[in-house]
Amino acid sequence: MGKHRQWIQITIFAVIVVIGALTLASQLYSGDKKPTQGAPAPNFKLLGLDGNTYELSDFKGKAVVVNFWGTFCEPCRNEMPALERQHAKWGDQLVVLGLNLDEPKVAVENFIQQYKVTFPILMDKNEEIRKRYGVSQYPTTFFVGPDGIVKHIRIGEMDEPFIEQTVSAMLK
Repeated sequence: MGKHRQWIQITIFAVIVVIGALTLASQLYSGDKKPTQGAPAPNFKLLGLDGNTYELSDFKGKAVVVNFWGTFCEPCRNEMPALERQHAKWGDQLVVLGLNLDEPKVAVENFIQQYKVTFPILMDKNEEIRKRYGVSQYPTTFFVGPDGIVKHIRIGEMDEPFIEQTVSAMLK
């Protein structure tokens, strides 16, 4: 029985190694790579808190700020007023989309009321878009030029001068 036991253990180990290698290979070579600066921003279609559906491709020809955030996130709370002011300042030239990470609707609505946010807040159910964009820290912001190309990716809190300079550069 001892010889058979050793072969069973070797076989189990080999199967685990093969499964691990296949998983790693599929992650490395999948077509769903996260966007990088200079690459096209992956399109998405999400429902907003206002009941409208928003699709990134609908905003081609405009600068777009895609901000991944959560109500629990202190840096998200800190930068939200600056995003709102920049949204108001640039008018039709700039679209700001806030992608919430699948928190309860009532919590998001309370946050939006508290911070008087007027730009669209989209609900990323099951965090599908967050995963597609490779977001693992909050806030993470993608600045997408009018041509649909990611111009800048910012991980972490932004201040208003940074947002203004980055948007201004995209619109030149």
